Amino acid sequence: MTTLKHLFSPLMLRKTEIRNRIVSTGHQTYLAEQGVPGDKLIAYHEARARGGAGLIIVESARFHETSFSDSAELVVVDDSSIPGYRRLAQAVHRHGAKIFGQLSHSGRVSKRVKEGMRDVAYAPSAVPDNRFHTMPRAMPLELLEELIVACGEAAGRFAKAGLDGVELVSSHGLLFAQFLNPATNHRTDRFGGTRENRMRFLAECLAAVRANVGEDLVVGMRISVEEVEADGLEAGEVIEVCKALARAGALDYVNATTGSMAGLGGSIHVVPPMDHKPAYVAPQAGTLRAVVGLPVFVAGRINQPQIAEEVLSAGLADMCGMTRAMISDADMARKAQAGQFDDIRACIGCNQACIGHFHQGYSISCIQNPISGRESQMGAVTHTAVPKLVVVAGGGPAGMKAAVTAAERGHRVILCEASGRLGGQALLAQLLPGRAEFGGLITNLEQELKRQSVEVRLNTPVSKAVLLDMGADAVVAATGGSPYRPALEVDESANIVQAWDILTGKQHARGSVLIADWRCDWVGMGMAEKLVREGHHVRLAVNGPHAGLNLQMYLRDSWAARLHELGVAIVPNARIYGADATTAYLLHIISNAPIVCEGVETIVLACGQKPETTLEQELADWRGEVIIVGDCLSPRTAEEAVYEGLLAGRRL
Repeated sequence: MTTLKHLFSPLMLRKTEIRNRIVSTGHQTYLAEQGVPGDKLIAYHEARARGGAGLIIVESARFHETSFSDSAELVVVDDSSIPGYRRLAQAVHRHGAKIFGQLSHSGRVSKRVKEGMRDVAYAPSAVPDNRFHTMPRAMPLELLEELIVACGEAAGRFAKAGLDGVELVSSHGLLFAQFLNPATNHRTDRFGGTRENRMRFLAECLAAVRANVGEDLVVGMRISVEEVEADGLEAGEVIEVCKALARAGALDYVNATTGSMAGLGGSIHVVPPMDHKPAYVAPQAGTLRAVVGLPVFVAGRINQPQIAEEVLSAGLADMCGMTRAMISDADMARKAQAGQFDDIRACIGCNQACIGHFHQGYSISCIQNPISGRESQMGAVTHTAVPKLVVVAGGGPAGMKAAVTAAERGHRVILCEASGRLGGQALLAQLLPGRAEFGGLITNLEQELKRQSVEVRLNTPVSKAVLLDMGADAVVAATGGSPYRPALEVDESANIVQAWDILTGKQHARGSVLIADWRCDWVGMGMAEKLVREGHHVRLAVNGPHAGLNLQMYLRDSWAARLHELGVAIVPNARIYGADATTAYLLHIISNAPIVCEGVETIVLACGQKPETTLEQELADWRGEVIIVGDCLSPRTAEEAVYEGLLAGRRL
């Protein structure tokens, strides 16, 4: 059995002992209610504390009105926030975990939308960001002094609520980092110029925090080891800042991350997608730890306990941020300590329902674990009083989750898959460059099926006759979809193939390729990368303003950068109309003007799927219960498939 002696050793910070080295770092959940922790946020964090996390750092709270927006964020500008935080702290403490509050101000890196309008953004100087295209207003001196007082008072509210520590967010190009950065701080008063002056705002806020929380509470700082932006903080400057603050006794720890929200490139590192290596920030954190002389936390694709153990045993950090790992499986820490590694639902770094929901303005969840973010609504699976024989038709994510959940309810479940392998479209997704980890979705579900003793029958299509022969009481139809081919004006010389068939090896591209990408998602971008790496000249024609329109932005932008480096030509706002042996004929989706692409030898269709409804139609007069889930209901993504499978299993 793998030994995790470092991961499950305690860490002492001031007078606070943290039971292990696993931390849920501050991350926006959009679960706040009227600006304070309510039942939803409390249930969310309590689940991770119950699951064995050592430390919970609550998402950043706004401590001054100059950073307010209409978003569902936490606010600590007056004492009305204390009761909610007290309830949250008590819930986390009940299970033996510790909890820190986090304070942040976005500065220039904000749209600050209020009532549909852009509000004023304040920053050290009038230097625009390159993500939200915000031109901020330079903070007057009196406002700066007001913020320092407000920061300390907000920290004092955390102390009154019974939290164990306070963390200031100096990472990701936000306000504190903007003051530290000579590229964004052009001030000529005592808060600008020399490094000492640029540190002054942060240093005085830290001093105000300490004055308000007393000597016992832990005070730390989150900072990017480098911001990876043209005007971002560089690693050398970050190290000097941390050394100076450590010498001054201002900090008890440094929480290291990387990237910046001030630009598209740096933003990728805020929540790095699966194409980034596990624990890739840890070496830089180790460099920081070696010179600062303080405990260092680190985050960045640490999704498995074994990886965290390696980071700790190598002396690169003192605690590991495993936030998405615990979004995917709130019990990850408990399972790891018990040696139940195969039972951990490992995060696959897809970003779709965690940070992806946040960017769409919705509360947090997980494509593998729909209960995440819904803990207060869903609760535990209840046992049925009337066991049934349930047949699940289709072994993709929807069918697998339905089978697992129905079995948890106490039903006898038979999962039938028409092909020779479980997995559905996830089997295709994992074949694309940089997407192998997506296959973990299937690995995790297969383990859940095994744990629930679900009977699996491969190469077994389901029909009405099969159900009658089995004596089934209910069926969950999860038969998926098949590639859609739009009506095209083509002659027999045109070489047109489906993306699915290329991935499965049924067909092959030849020569110069044009990909007709209707979905604007992972299929088109992934196919473009795959084929260009195989030596084809590739053009990607997308039925939208840009490639990856329907992908989470960090994944999209990371992929867009690679496609640019590989020389893939993007044709925006285009839909396929027709083809012959050497030419693809497209139409502009807005003007309907023709777009002619010559020298095309293969057209690859990535035009989505159509639902497979044969079984549904056949069962129209069947006596048993029928529930339809996933792509055969309506082709969408793995998130909807797993969620509907969960709901189906709970309904039975």
